[in-house]
Amino acid sequence: MTELLVYAPGLREEERIMHLGHHMDLLAARYKVDASHDMVYFEIDDPSKITLKQVNELFETIGLQPRFVGHVPPELKRGDVTERLQP
Repeated sequence: MTELLVYAPGLREEERIMHLGHHMDLLAARYKVDASHDMVYFEIDDPSKITLKQVNELFETIGLQPRFVGHVPPELKRGDVTERLQP
């Protein structure tokens, strides 16, 4: 299991928490919200099914800028690096 902690200023607004819940169905992860501190704690069973880019897009969709707290697991960094296309 991989853990990820995200600080998202503005999350404590009730409407944004509801939007987050609706969009979480798209990610293969469990989560807990600490609304009083604008934090979301993710538990990811299979890190190959989720990328940091997906997490970023999830928060940006509801109008928030996520900030990753602490160590970002290397297995979640895939998807952020572009690959050169072969001719």
